[in-house]
Order: sequence, then structure tokens, then C-alpha cells
Amino acid sequence: MRLVVVSAGLSVPSSTRLLADRLAAAVGRETEVQVEVVELRDLAVEIAHNFTNGFPGRKLAAALEAVAEADGLIAVTPVFTASYSGLFKSFFDVLDKEALVGKPVLVAATGGTARHSLVLEHALRPMFAYLRAVVVPTGVYAASEDWGAEGLEDRIERAAEELARLMSGLAATKPQKPDDVAVIPFAEQLARLSAP
Repeated sequence: MRLVVVSAGLSVPSSTRLLADRLAAAVGRETEVQVEVVELRDLAVEIAHNFTNGFPGRKLAAALEAVAEADGLIAVTPVFTASYSGLFKSFFDVLDKEALVGKPVLVAATGGTARHSLVLEHALRPMFAYLRAVVVPTGVYAASEDWGAEGLEDRIERAAEELARLMSGLAATKPQKPDDVAVIPFAEQLARLSAP
């Protein structure tokens, strides 16, 4: 299965990317996944150009395609002004509106203080619900004081397990490709329906 990680961290090194990597590793311990990381920092100029000219650049197009084709998504943003970052929102604004329908998503955020932890519930979860994704019950917020403290690893493991189970369950019930579906002529369908 393909797991795509979208990280909106701006600094190098980035606590947002660190949290994204820990979440992806935890999912990998639960189920076999092929992980691809999309660093939004590297796509900022192409995202801005997409807004002005309506066309994604080569790197942005590849990132959008990866997200659309993923079996599951981890989306991690730093908290800016008590919400997700503008770069994070802009990426999902240029994504095709149908790309996340029914897709399992784990939401996470990083911030300087625990007081912003509700960003998961008042900003991230509603945005992905609007995009008709299936957001796992456990979101992960990491404040500066959480790194190395008790609790963060437990939340990471619980959220990763939920995403892995959802991905595995949905992968097992994916609809067949049209090539695999037997086509029954209309006349034969009518005959079957009218047969005693």
C-alpha cells in the first residue's frame, strides 16, 4: 500500500517533519507500506504559480498525483495564528476536489504551546471532512514540551494503528477495475430478472 506524508514544516530541521517521520514509521510497524514524503516547503513557488496561472509545475503535479493515488495520507502542519499554515492550506486548495474522497487521513500538528492543540479539531478535521476524507479518530499534536515527554509516543502509536487498520480495510474492499468486471449484455440481464 502507498502511504503519502504531507509535511508543511518550513525550517530545517523541522519538528513538523520529525513528527511526520515518526507517524510514518509507526504506520510501517503496523502494516507494510511504501512511504512517499511531500515537503511543501519545496513546492511553495509552484503552489503560488498554480494560483496565478492555473497550472501545476512538474514537481507540484507529481505531488498532487501522489496524494490522489495514495492508499492513505498523513498530513502534518505547524500551527500559525491558531490554525494550519497558509502553505498547508494552499496545497490542499490546488488539489483536485475529488482526490481525497474516502481516503484515510491521519491529521497532526506541531506548535510552541499545548494551548493550540485544539487546532486538530477546529481546523484540520473540518477541512478534511469537507474534502470527504475519512479522518482517523486520533489526531496527534506535539507542543515543544511534548518531545521526549510521556504521552506523545502513545498517541503516535494509537493514531498509526488506526490509520493502518483503515488503510488495510479499505484496500481489501476496493472496487474492481473495469477490466476485471464481467460485462453482461442488457438482454441477458433482463432475462435473468424475469426468470422464475
